[in-house]
Amino acid sequence: QVELVESGGGLVQAGGSLRLSCTASGLAVPNYPTAWFRQAPGKEREFVAGFSWSESSTTYADSVKGRFAISREHANNTNYLQMNSLKPEDTAVYYCAAARLGDSGGSTPASYAYWGQGTPVTVSS
Repeated sequence: QVELVESGGGLVQAGGSLRLSCTASGLAVPNYPTAWFRQAPGKEREFVAGFSWSESSTTYADSVKGRFAISREHANNTNYLQMNSLKPEDTAVYYCAAARLGDSGGSTPASYAYWGQGTPVTVSS
């Protein structure tokens, strides 16, 4: 059984930083496309950043390029999302996601079969 557990969300002032973690069980993170999404109140879930299955490529939404960075730590089967220079418009619930083995992942929620419960991030102005 696959489980993804996020942590690290919270309240931060604009310009501050947070690091989100997503620890996986039931799958080996290096072998699966994984990504971070976010959903603000009243809005659709949107792609933030993701790894291809081979880690040969990383992709970022234009709105976070240069401010956010994804990484993986294979030893503890965890993905990270480092968020710097946070803005009020980054306020959302952040979710980590993993695609099925053999799938390519991508930037749409439908590409991912496994989801965490989400961790809220609030950026105050």
